[in-house]
Amino acid sequence: MKSEPLSPEQLTALRRLDTCLVANAIEFFSVRLRNEGFANSSIRCLFPQLPPMVGYAVTVKTRCSSPSADGHGYLERTDWWNHVLAVPAPRVVVIQDADRAAGTGSFVGEVHASILQALGCVGVVTNGTVRDVGAVEAMGFQLFASGLAVSHAFTHIVEIGGTVEVGGLTVRPGELLHGDRHGVLTVPNSIAAQVPTAAALIAARERKLIALCRSNEFSLEKLRTLLAERS
Repeated sequence: MKSEPLSPEQLTALRRLDTCLVANAIEFFSVRLRNEGFANSSIRCLFPQLPPMVGYAVTVKTRCSSPSADGHGYLERTDWWNHVLAVPAPRVVVIQDADRAAGTGSFVGEVHASILQALGCVGVVTNGTVRDVGAVEAMGFQLFASGLAVSHAFTHIVEIGGTVEVGGLTVRPGELLHGDRHGVLTVPNSIAAQVPTAAALIAARERKLIALCRSNEFSLEKLRTLLAERS
């Protein structure tokens, strides 16, 4: 059964959390292995000063190392915008560059970021490259990518709406994503609404441990006792 989208209040609660704390909260529920559900360090947050990004995945695969079979460029393929709007807002576009050597050209720059923002998207995650980062940053539109490129080369869409993989992270259409300066992960729909509550509990425990470590009352005995209370 397909899960209902989170309420605006629930989404706001998730946006208040950093991605590391969200990862800890997901671990609390034991719904997946601890080495799954997040992109590796090949996917970098380009605008770490922006607030956390939360949105539902719109998936697409592209290639850019050679022309498309029909000779059309990426801006001539407009049918995928209808697919964007079929996913609940807020939306995050997840682009798998399917070339053997990803990143020859950029699918997203100022123009396409402006289009996507107008369609209710809040960011892009790609194993490929992006460009026009100064202009995109000024828009408040978040980018996660493997790097930058000066050209869009022969960028074109080859698949819309399927499962994609970026930086070792498998993403399916409609999955909830959370990202910040630390990276990006998927939030299982089954526990998404409960993550802020679990995160608050974990954060309180961490603050207690950190306070002990920084106090004049610190001792290994007290540290071990506190850690035992956490288990």
